[in-house]
Amino acid sequence: MIGRQTIGRREFVTGLALSTLFLASCSRANPAVVQNGEKAATDHAAKLVAAAREQIGVTTAYDPSYTGLAYPGGDVPRSRGVCTDVVIRAYRDAFGLDLQKLVHEDMMANFSAYPDNWGLRSADRNIDHRRVPNLQAFLKRQEAALPLSTGPGDWQVGDLFTSKVGGRLPHIGIVSARQSDGTLLAVHNIGRGAREEAVVFAHPLDGHFRWQV
Repeated sequence: MIGRQTIGRREFVTGLALSTLFLASCSRANPAVVQNGEKAATDHAAKLVAAAREQIGVTTAYDPSYTGLAYPGGDVPRSRGVCTDVVIRAYRDAFGLDLQKLVHEDMMANFSAYPDNWGLRSADRNIDHRRVPNLQAFLKRQEAALPLSTGPGDWQVGDLFTSKVGGRLPHIGIVSARQSDGTLLAVHNIGRGAREEAVVFAHPLDGHFRWQV
């Protein structure tokens, strides 16, 4: 009886050890997959940031006026725009993604999931994608939201930040570089056209997104 119990215990321990090794081997990341994933993320960020930087010196004015836009692919003249236009143009130029179309279609299908800040009763394809709160809602629905952090190490080049200028005015930009001292630079338009500046932590943050499509 004792012998059978001992053998059974040995078999159980051996089986447990093998199972542990098997699970560990299954959960261990394949170096090739990790490397490819990191390269894809790096390439994505590089394309997005390059498209954002191309707007510097081209978009030289801030213009929040309402404009009727062609659909899809509508845009105001590139010499002007707002903070959201930096993001819209970067994703269009880098990946052919049209946030005007994507946000409009999602709002048409899920209008109640978007902020009711403007008293609208239906989606407006001319302006909806150019409003920061709508982009925040869209990005959250794309599962692109990350925890808020003021630690530079928690941010990557190509991330999107949203903040409240003066604690109340919505703003958005694209993290473009990390300096040797940890300072993050971003391409944004806060009133003087598209510029690359240390602005990520300049105002209270209310959003951190990584939309790698």
